[in-house]
Amino acid sequence: MIRVMGMTIGGTLNQYETIKDARKAKLHWMWVDFSKPTEREGKELSRTFSFHPLAIEDCVEKGYQRPKFDSYQQYIFLVLHHLTKDTYEAEEIDVFVNEKLIVTWHYDQLSLIDDIWDRQLSGNALSGEQSPVGLLHSILDVTVDDYFPSVYGIEDVLNRIEEKTDENSSRDLMDGLFDVRHDMQKLRRSLVPTRDLLYRLLNGTNVALTKDQQLYFSDVYDHVIKLTEMLESYREFSSDIRDNYISVSSDKMNNIMMTLTVITTIFMPLSFLAGLYGMNFVYIPELEFQYGYFVLLGVMLFIATVMFMIFRKIGWLQFSKSKKKKRKRIFKR
Repeated sequence: MIRVMGMTIGGTLNQYETIKDARKAKLHWMWVDFSKPTEREGKELSRTFSFHPLAIEDCVEKGYQRPKFDSYQQYIFLVLHHLTKDTYEAEEIDVFVNEKLIVTWHYDQLSLIDDIWDRQLSGNALSGEQSPVGLLHSILDVTVDDYFPSVYGIEDVLNRIEEKTDENSSRDLMDGLFDVRHDMQKLRRSLVPTRDLLYRLLNGTNVALTKDQQLYFSDVYDHVIKLTEMLESYREFSSDIRDNYISVSSDKMNNIMMTLTVITTIFMPLSFLAGLYGMNFVYIPELEFQYGYFVLLGVMLFIATVMFMIFRKIGWLQFSKSKKKKRKRIFKR
């Protein structure tokens, strides 16, 4: 579907049926939106607007394109990402902009484009929005701001994982943690190129931005920087949770292995004595002793008690509560 609107020289904003109708009118600027375009409609990019074949190829191909900024002789071309909040997948928006024209291209029905379109036609456009560059700012501003709820949501998930570290099983904890890190990686793949895109837009000479427009785009750039810094801090936070949990798990495993080793060590001499007197020899002097069985049990109990006291004295059995408290402090620093 192709829809067209334009601002006349007299300052009236009108919607037109076709691109030809809009070009016949005396327009100050024009917005052409390609929403779920067909192959036939896609030919308008080259036939009507004569855009560069490489830019058209980036639009037409449905494969993943990173956010980017390309400058051509009479216009600039941008690839933007709009976040799908449920899956953290990126929906691509391609934009061509010059002083008299803005063309948007997207294969998905996007509410942000519809909202801006309706706002223009209803006469409730934001300050500075009624121009191709102003519309570009509005699209960028909404796409960037839509990342904030998802990024804050990641922080909430990490906090819940940290609070339930002692309750969750290792598999549940690590699965949840790696899912969050995977989502952060998805967001980062869109936000970092968008940051570079805005930097080039603000510092390049290809787009003549007024001082007021510079302020608006700088605000969006600041938001992107804030989002990327938040993601970096969350990545470090998730790494700390993972490393601390691995450390605590290793400490628990060491304690378990130490306990089992002590038990095994204590039973080694007892097993030796039991094996010794269980051998099938006729002449074992102690077998004929009336109280030999009780003496042997006493000797075995004495050996086990002495070994237990020795192990406790050297610290092998000191599993104090202070260690557990220390672990909790590690996760709640």
